[in-house]
Amino acid sequence: MKSSFALRLALLAATALPALAQNGKPDPEGFLRDWLVLAPLPIEADTAANEIDILQFPTEAQPDARADATQKVSPTRTLTWTKTAATEFHLDFAKLYPRQSENVIAWAVAYVVSAEEKTGLTLLMNSNDQGKAYLNGKELVKFTDTRVLDKNTEDSAANVTLKKGVNIVVLKVINQENNWQGSLRFLDAAGKPVTALEVRTAP
Repeated sequence: MKSSFALRLALLAATALPALAQNGKPDPEGFLRDWLVLAPLPIEADTAANEIDILQFPTEAQPDARADATQKVSPTRTLTWTKTAATEFHLDFAKLYPRQSENVIAWAVAYVVSAEEKTGLTLLMNSNDQGKAYLNGKELVKFTDTRVLDKNTEDSAANVTLKKGVNIVVLKVINQENNWQGSLRFLDAAGKPVTALEVRTAP
């Protein structure tokens, strides 16, 4: 009886937890929640504004990211790509890496699959603090100051095209102090979230 009761409690607790993924889709507001995360890379204090423009590794704009694969990010440091599902609209890197969350860099990669070419889109990126977004190897948007993450302060890139097939999205976020977060989504020409996409964590 005790084991059966404990099992029922465990099942109830599991159903009460927030969904860790969107079944390979953006969420209803268009935010990508399924990512491969590479972090943390420590940097010197007060260098974040410069580090956002530095390629810490040559393929930063279009890495060959795969779960559990390693990536050399400096002459002395190698990190591992980790499959991660955001429980909110944004990635919370500080929760993922609580032991080292200040004066650090993180990268997040998603493989976005479109059944057809989509043109005239807007890419929206948010970060706490500095952030940059690449699409298919091209830098589209960048923020170089400090801030708090807010849905109403997203940086945008207009006239964006998702090609038919697999598109690689890279989100780079640098944190100086306190919270360390990032988010990314697409809107269509009418300003509505683009949700008819498949989001993968493998090419």
